[in-house]
Amino acid sequence: MSRRDDAEAAGRQVVPQDAVLGFFGLCVFGQRATPREADLKVPTQVMLSVAGRLGISEPATRTTLNRMVHRGLLTRHKQGRTSAFELTPEAHTLLAQGRNRLFSARPFDHDPGIWTVLSCPLPETLRNTRYQLQVRLTWAGFGPIQPHVWIAPGRVDVDAMLGDLLTSDVGHLVQAFHGTPTAPSDPRELVTKAWDLSALRGVHEAFLDRWENAEPPPGEALSQLLSLTDDWGRLLRSDPGLPAAYLDDDWPAPRSARTFSRLCKRLGPGAEEEIDQMLRTGSG
Repeated sequence: MSRRDDAEAAGRQVVPQDAVLGFFGLCVFGQRATPREADLKVPTQVMLSVAGRLGISEPATRTTLNRMVHRGLLTRHKQGRTSAFELTPEAHTLLAQGRNRLFSARPFDHDPGIWTVLSCPLPETLRNTRYQLQVRLTWAGFGPIQPHVWIAPGRVDVDAMLGDLLTSDVGHLVQAFHGTPTAPSDPRELVTKAWDLSALRGVHEAFLDRWENAEPPPGEALSQLLSLTDDWGRLLRSDPGLPAAYLDDDWPAPRSARTFSRLCKRLGPGAEEEIDQMLRTGSG
């Protein structure tokens, strides 16, 4: 991935499924002390309005909602002549786990010297499980070093991350370990095998180019916050928070974290007000 590609990626249109999940994340969890109800049902018209603000067409949004129902991420409920959508328990867990890191005060910090190693040889027949597994591993900071073998910096609670996903007939296929690399393993070699450090720097720089000096206009808090969290989530899925010993002194992660925190504090209250109004009226 080149620096130019990274810059273009940071400013690209939000992927429809990411927009839907991002909006549900703000609806259910938000940034308030007390989350909204977990079984919140969002009318179709609200989803169309939110996606439209992000430049996503109505047909693309409707297609995405249908696909997410088939993938087991959303449940559809009829409300008269229209429909509303609710997160499935699996999607709720996925969002909760992802948002723990998304809004962490120190998303790139881990226990020094400790790594988590995971072997996940799931069969092709479990496509939906494999998909959800990869999403969760990416969010948790894992990078592949061999087919079906992943590593992540720090002590990841694998059971909490995957326990609800792995049924008894496949759970025995997953093996997890915490520990430190030892000879002949070279930690630096493992890091460069699992992650492209130049590409990671490029993702940070693209994020900073777009947001570090941004002053979002009033009246667009929700769409700006969704775009910001989408870019931030893409960055976190790229950068797991690698040990400083393997990074340059000017590694940009701290600047990125400060930028995200500043804008969240600025945009959060306005976005919450917009969401409350949408859910009260059932429209945008």
